[in-house]
Amino acid sequence: MKWLRRKDKLESTPSIEQQRAEILADMGAQLWTVRLEQGLSLHEMALLTKISPRLLQAIEQANLAELPEPVYTQGLIRQFADALGLNGAEFSSTFPIGMNRVSLKPGWKTNGVDQLRPVHLYVLYIFVIFCSVSGLSGLLNSATSQVSYSQSNPKPQRQRLAQPPVTQNNQTQQRQALSESFSSTNANQQVQIGLTLKEKSWIRVVADGKVQYEGELPQGSQRTWIAQGELTVKAGNAGGVLVSVNKQQPKQLGEPGKVKQVTIAANTEY
Repeated sequence: MKWLRRKDKLESTPSIEQQRAEILADMGAQLWTVRLEQGLSLHEMALLTKISPRLLQAIEQANLAELPEPVYTQGLIRQFADALGLNGAEFSSTFPIGMNRVSLKPGWKTNGVDQLRPVHLYVLYIFVIFCSVSGLSGLLNSATSQVSYSQSNPKPQRQRLAQPPVTQNNQTQQRQALSESFSSTNANQQVQIGLTLKEKSWIRVVADGKVQYEGELPQGSQRTWIAQGELTVKAGNAGGVLVSVNKQQPKQLGEPGKVKQVTIAANTEY
């Protein structure tokens, strides 16, 4: 009789897949709510998190079939939550990443759902995630440093231009090199505007003639836009909006309750 009661209890216990689906449904609903409250689209979240919109949507809709292994899914949830201003590590820790139910040896303890979750296994998972993120960040930083160094070090080009022209082909190559250098210099001319909302306000942002955002941002929102030529910002409550141009000290856009519009061009002081 005891064996039959234990068998009935095991059969009534939800599987690890069912637990993941139920927990992910609750987490996805919370992330979806916070994202909408901040006025962010899936495309904007993809730019912030470097995660494809398809995976972000799968997390919000609890679609496990579209997501990778549980340990990687937990990492994606952590990045998603961090980008929304939540505590990603704490938020994602409730998503189960352990193995399926296994046969227990005498003396082993379970967590109440007949599933083994040794502490050292969790430590290993966290270490793998940390190493993966750190390695990717190091590679990106190295690539960025190499590109910045090549653009800021003109010595090889000056040496090539200093050599006397020998043929018409050499002259053509030198002119092309000068043209590419001039184009690269112009491309680096950008203007960046950061907005911090002390109070909620309707905002419209136009970058290089294209509307980048139009809608109401809640109090406490922080947003940044970059343009090659010029940026135009219009606010319905100018007194509740702080504007920072090219990472300078933020300034109040205008008077409280007033509508104001400013246009900032590249390489100009504000």
